[in-house]
Amino acid sequence: MSVRTGRRRGVPLAAVGLVAVLLAGGCGAGEPTRSSGPAAQAPAGGAADQGQAEPGKAGAGAPDLRVDQRSIIYTGTMQVQVDDVERAAREAIAAVTAAGGFVGGDQRRSESADARAELELRVPAAKFTAVVDELAKLGRQQRREVHTQDVTEETVDLDARITSQRARVESARKLLDRATSTGELVNLENELGRREADLASLEAKKRRLADLTALSTITVTFVGRDASTEEEQTEIGFLVGLRGGWEVFLASVTVLLTVLGALLPWLVAFGVPVALLVRVLRRSRRRRTPPAGPTPLGPPAGPTAPPPVPATRSAP
Repeated sequence: MSVRTGRRRGVPLAAVGLVAVLLAGGCGAGEPTRSSGPAAQAPAGGAADQGQAEPGKAGAGAPDLRVDQRSIIYTGTMQVQVDDVERAAREAIAAVTAAGGFVGGDQRRSESADARAELELRVPAAKFTAVVDELAKLGRQQRREVHTQDVTEETVDLDARITSQRARVESARKLLDRATSTGELVNLENELGRREADLASLEAKKRRLADLTALSTITVTFVGRDASTEEEQTEIGFLVGLRGGWEVFLASVTVLLTVLGALLPWLVAFGVPVALLVRVLRRSRRRRTPPAGPTPLGPPAGPTAPPPVPATRSAP
């Protein structure tokens, strides 16, 4: 009985021990899981942050190639037909000035029959489209051309070359401070001058590109109502043919007179001496040839007959 009772008591104790071991193992495995939770979430979050940052970054030191960060030069030309050319020109200048731009060129022709004004306007690139649309509303737009030039790579290349050239200038200056002989001093001064000139040229190109990308150019031409901008209709008829023939005749006469005017100096230079020479030769020939006189009357051909003898009269 005692043995059986011991066995019966040992089974619950073993079960309790097994449960305790399982609980301890579960707690030990659960604690690392809790501690590693934030660590596991951190790389995921970092990867997400990197995925969001990749569109804006093309790599360490690479340029931002988004559309709004590119260097683009805008140029536009347009022609607008208006009722009053002078008023349209004033309104265009006022619109450009209000947009923060200025007038780069102004050419006008105030003839009433064919009034014309050509303006070269510089406007900020961000307001290029708005200003072009505003200019088109001043009259009846007849032509519009817009061109773009992407100079992002050229700008980035200039920045890199300018940085490198500045470093070369600084190194040349340091070497110049350490020069010990006159020859070395002269050589370093010449080298420093060349490097500074190259740096100035690169910076001038960079300023030119910055000006073209910051301020766009619009060339607008205002024409009056009487300006012949459309193709003329084909006309036929006797008067049209007569007018065309007369114009062709006048054009031909003009061409002939032009050719004659071009040849006249040569004719005077060579024709007059040749004419004088021919005249002198003719006179000399006349002097050498004797003048032709009357033909002399010679004796008649054949035997000469004796003169007649008068008859003797007899005495009575």
